[in-house]
Amino acid sequence: MYTILWLIAVVLVIAGIYVIVARRDLLWGIVLIVVGLLVGPGGVSIFH
Repeated sequence: MYTILWLIAVVLVIAGIYVIVARRDLLWGIVLIVVGLLVGPGGVSIFH
C-alpha cells in the first residue's frame, strides 16, 4: 500500500507540473500538486 501511495503521489505531482508548464493552466496544476502531496505517504494521507 505504501508503494502504491507513493506512485499515485508522484504521478499527480508530475501531472501538475506538466499542466503548469505545457498547458499554462496554473490553477489546475497547483490543485494536482497539492492533491499529490496530500495523498503521498509523507503528507496527510486520505487513507489513514
